[in-house]
Parts: sequence; C-alpha cells; structure tokens
Amino acid sequence: MIMLFFFLLSLLSQTQSKPILTVTPRTVSKSGDSVLLQWSGIDSPSKLDWLGIYSPPDSSHDNFIGYKFLSSSPTWESGSGSISLPLTSLRSNYSFRIFRWTESEVDPEHHDQDHNPLPGTNHLLAESEGVGFEKGRGPEQIHLALTGREGEMRVMFVAEDPEERQVRYGEKEGEWGDEVAVARAGRYEREDMCHAPANESVGWRDPGWIFDAVMSGLKGGIKYYYQVGSESKGWSTAHSFVSSNTSSNEAIAFLFGDMGTATPYLTFSRTQDESISTIKWILRDIEALGDKPTFVSHIGDISYARGYSWLWDEFFNLIEPVASKVPYHVCIGNHEYDWPSQPWRPEWSNSIYGTDGGGECGVPYSLRFNMPGNSSEPTGTRAPATRNLYYSFDMGPVHFVYMSTETNFLPGSNQYNFLKHDLESVDRTKTPFVVVQGHRPMYTTSYESRDAPLRERMLEHLEPLFVKNNVTLALWGHVHRYERFCPLRNFTCGSMGLKEEGWEALPVHVVIGMAGQDWQPTWEPRPDHPNDPVYPQPKRSLFRTGNHDGEVHDTVEILASGQVINGVDHDIGEVGPVLEGNELGGAGHS
Repeated sequence: MIMLFFFLLSLLSQTQSKPILTVTPRTVSKSGDSVLLQWSGIDSPSKLDWLGIYSPPDSSHDNFIGYKFLSSSPTWESGSGSISLPLTSLRSNYSFRIFRWTESEVDPEHHDQDHNPLPGTNHLLAESEGVGFEKGRGPEQIHLALTGREGEMRVMFVAEDPEERQVRYGEKEGEWGDEVAVARAGRYEREDMCHAPANESVGWRDPGWIFDAVMSGLKGGIKYYYQVGSESKGWSTAHSFVSSNTSSNEAIAFLFGDMGTATPYLTFSRTQDESISTIKWILRDIEALGDKPTFVSHIGDISYARGYSWLWDEFFNLIEPVASKVPYHVCIGNHEYDWPSQPWRPEWSNSIYGTDGGGECGVPYSLRFNMPGNSSEPTGTRAPATRNLYYSFDMGPVHFVYMSTETNFLPGSNQYNFLKHDLESVDRTKTPFVVVQGHRPMYTTSYESRDAPLRERMLEHLEPLFVKNNVTLALWGHVHRYERFCPLRNFTCGSMGLKEEGWEALPVHVVIGMAGQDWQPTWEPRPDHPNDPVYPQPKRSLFRTGNHDGEVHDTVEILASGQVINGVDHDIGEVGPVLEGNELGGAGHS
C-alpha cells in the first residue's frame, strides 16, 4: 500500500512537471488574425528552445512552415511565456509544437537558404491543440488585372474547393443587380513541380483552387464595387476599383521589382521585411490619388517562395489591400522559373539559369496570375505551359510592354517576334510613350558578373529594337537597388540637349529592384583597383540609391519626342529642377 502510494505520487509529479502549450482562440475569422500562444513548465529554459508552426497539423516534425525562438518572449527565462502570431489561411488547420534544441545538435549542413542552421526536432516538449478558420468567410487573395480589352477588369482569388464562385459588381456598393460573372476554377498539383523543394513534402502545401473571372461592360474612369464568393460558401467583403479610361491623357503606375513578402516567423527561405513598407507607401499614394485609375507593375521575383508554397499565400495576403483596389501586373523573374532542366538553356547561359525557382518551374506564377495576351512556352514536363511571359497594353498615353529574360528572346524566337511586331506597331499619336519592362537588366553598374553573357545578348539583339523604335523607358529589376541611366546606346550617353546642342531620342534605362529584397552585390569597383572599396559612379549612371523611406529621391521628365528635359546637371552631376511640359514623369517608389 505504501509502495503504491509513492508510485502514484511519482506519476502525479511527472504529470505536473510536463510543459504545457495552449493557443487561443481556437478559431480565427480570416487571414491576418492573431492567436496567442502561451507556455509554462519548461525546466532549465534555453535560448535554443523553439516553437514550430505546422499546417496541416499532422505534418511531420521536420516539415514546419516556420519557427520562432521562445526567447522572443520577455519572460522566457522563467520557463513560461507567450507569443502573439498572425496566421494566414492555408486552407487547413494549424498546430504548434515546442522543441528543445541543444548546442551539440546544431548541424551546419542542415541549414536554410542563408546558411543559418535549421532547428532540430529530436526533443518534443509540448504540443498545442489545433486552430482553424471560420467557414463561410468568403475567398481570399483577391487581385485584379487588366485584360487588354476595353471595358473589362479581371479578378482572381483562392478558395478551399472548386464549388462555383462568382463576382458580383456595380456602381453602388451592395446594389449588384444583374452584373454577375461566373469564375473559372483551376489548380496545380505537387506532381507539376519540377524539382526540390517544390515537389517534396517539406515545400509542398495544397494551393487550394484558383478562381478567375472577368467583369465586363465597364464604363471608363468609373468607381465600381465588387464581391467574390457564393451564397453557399460566403462572400468576401466589398472591394472597389476605378476602371481604366482610354481617353485619359495621363498614366499613373507604381513600378518596382523584387518585392517578395514578409512573415512573422523564420522559415527555410529568406523573406523580405521591406515589402511591408512598400505596400504601406503604395496604399498611402493610392489614397491620395482619389478616383484616378492606376496600376501596379511588379517586374519579377514576385513572392520569393522558391519552392516553399505557403510563401505564395503569405505574398497574396500581403498585397490584397493594394491588388484588390488596382490591377496588379507582373512579369517573370529567375525566382519564379529557373530550374536545372528548363527548356531554353543555351551553353552560354550555364552560369545564369540554375535552381533559383526552387523547383516551381513557373507553375504557381503561371496559374496564380493571368496577364493579357496568350504567350506561353512548354515546360517539357507534365507541368502546364509557362504563361504570362510577354504582353502589352495601353494606359492613357503610354504603351506598356512586358518581356521575359528567363525564356528565349533571341531572333527567331516567339518572344523576339512579338517584341519586334509590337514595338513596330505602336500608334505614337495615341501612345507617344513606350515603356518596356523585364527582370534582368540590360544595364547595371552592380558588380555582378554572372549575368554578363545574358546582358551581352540583350545589348546585341534587343537594344537595336529599342533604339530603332524609340522606346522611352526600359525598366528592370534583379539588382536590389534603384539606378537611373542617361539616354543610352551601347554604353554611350546620348546628348540630352540641355545646352542647346542637338539631342537624340534614346531609351532611358532604370533599375527598380528595390521593393523588398535587401541582398545586394557591391557596385562595380575601379577596374585597376578591384579590391579597393571605392566605387566610382560611371557617367552613364546618373542616380542610384537603396532608400526605403517612402520619399521621392529622384525625378526625371521625358517629352513625347523622347527628349530628356531634366534629371541631371552635367556640370555638377546632381538632380536638376523639375520642368513642366508634355512629359512622362517617373519617380522611384520604394
């Protein structure tokens, strides 16, 4: 009897000393809502103790979507603490686990993409109950796009099943009338991915169903309200946009590259905290514009998911406040596409096209967006063809052209033929300004030599097209800074006529990859001092910066004729005064 008493007492003591992890609430209404995670009873707490975030909740220990160290709680040293964590719906429940990870278990070979060791899962201390999302809350990840046809606006969104969804819209909120369009549903599968980690359990998560609908019969320059969803599955909140106006004499756009997304946790891939600021500044400026039509142009390196599919969900959750208000246009970058067996990989490109896409081979990019035109290239696998490669549309007095630097652009290719025909067909009386956009730059003073063979071929084959057809601006990403060049041809500045001398219309190249990703190679050093930390700014590079403060740091104005009328004083190398006239104005948005 006494022995039994001590045995029961020992069991009770063990039960009471086991760490406890709780989560509240157990149900959240929408993406972005937070849960509170609280723990207690952790003996000898360590700075390496960590909280794993799992969705689906039955994922194996190593297949977390993210983690946070318990030391981020101010009271962690007591063995108790709490963390507030916003959740993004992945169309499955979440669970949370606490692990002990010791110094002796740190494995430098098991690391994230920045070579930081990933935490070990050998010692599970506690596990929470599951957390889910309310039913009937309506679709999420809503984003708009122009179709290239007058009187239309595309809307795309994500839901958990393929049951029919619609978009209803009208000029007055809540008064939808008969203006309803049925959305087409589609999805992609794990087997469509081309390489790791996208096709492995560590990177793959169910993407849900992607819906695509077109609102038609729109009047120009009018504010419309809309909702997406269904009566049985629930409707989204009402959103609004201003339709494009073909008779407008101005075009307003927010142009950038390389934004990515931010997460409230660490994960396998680097995320981009500056993306939060970029969206904040754009929302501020959209509000200031009032009811003027505008759009976003994001030229490659979109989410930086790189095979970790939930980062696409995080990205669309981040941009929805903007993308549900204005069209969100994209072109493909290396981090959406590149994989070892991609179809177009000439010998000279071996240093260029690698594994940057994380095995996605353009599939999420191709299905989650639907840009104007019908450009596509086969992947050579069971994956669907890569879409949204090259296209164009007009906005007011500007003809915008998008191209792919990741697929064949050489003479004889479909893309080259498109670019040549498109540029030669522009009606300059209707759209006197032409803006071409792609991901990898034709010009940069970044000290990065890997892409040199690509730039050589862009200069050989594309620059003559741009010059011959009087392209006004050429915008590029990939380099994570802002840099504006003089009007250029073959590395030589053309005269801008600022001192009454003759001038010639040449493209102004601008690198705008400063929206989120912060990794950046150094600027090109002096040729005779490659190891000397002095980086002279070549004459052709008029302005370069990496600011993310939401302020205007550079302004340039270009006449419809192609003459650059301000932007630099050649005597002192500083930004010059803003001049008024029939111009295309551009400022670098962070």
